[in-house]
Amino acid sequence: MFNWNIVWQYLFQDPFLLFPKAAWTTLWIAVVAQTIGVILGLFIALMQISRIPWLVGPARVYLWFFRGSPLLVQVLLLWNGLPQIVPGLLLPDYACILVAFSLNEAAYMSEIIRAAIGSVDSGQMEAARALGMRYPLAMRRIIIPQAARVVIPPLGNEFNNMLKTTSIASVIGLLELTGTARVYGAQTFIVFELLIVATVYYLIMTTIWDVIQRWIENRLNPDRVRSAAIDKATSKSLVQRVAGFGR
Repeated sequence: MFNWNIVWQYLFQDPFLLFPKAAWTTLWIAVVAQTIGVILGLFIALMQISRIPWLVGPARVYLWFFRGSPLLVQVLLLWNGLPQIVPGLLLPDYACILVAFSLNEAAYMSEIIRAAIGSVDSGQMEAARALGMRYPLAMRRIIIPQAARVVIPPLGNEFNNMLKTTSIASVIGLLELTGTARVYGAQTFIVFELLIVATVYYLIMTTIWDVIQRWIENRLNPDRVRSAAIDKATSKSLVQRVAGFGR
């Protein structure tokens, strides 16, 4: 029978610190996988918009595979299939998860970054080339910084999703939040209670990230910067008028 006391016990007075450790595992896996995914996604996006066919082709094949097959299958291919292809090569559980998550996330981030780069006015590149900048320099100094502002909202959503996607790691025995709830719950027949505890930890992390994401978006909002400058100028003008030396 369901017991709320067990939920409160593991939520506020975890006797073995199971869930704080599991939450930390979930967090660092999400951060590392998302970071690698963004970096790889940038390179794949640049490959897609390249005029070199032998760069465009592999990028499209990469997207076709990683966007067209489930992440769970990709994890199992690495975990179970890699030792059969390369005998003796068995990746640790965390390495397998990081590789699979990073490669999968890179496919989605590449599409986000490609769309963001495409949203920048083509005149920006033409102006940069007119000033004598080469294509790589113009991309690095002009195009990508402007595209980054467009990337931030979907990037935040992708990281929020990554925090929850780490639950897939439980299928190969990695003790993140879901894995911890399943393993220790099965031993003591309190799986449901511990799954509720894991859910609360997920909600806490995603809520905190939502606040951080909104703060970042607000800081990068060009309308906010423009409005702040206008308010500052208006306030200064008003002070001058009150003081009697402004028009």
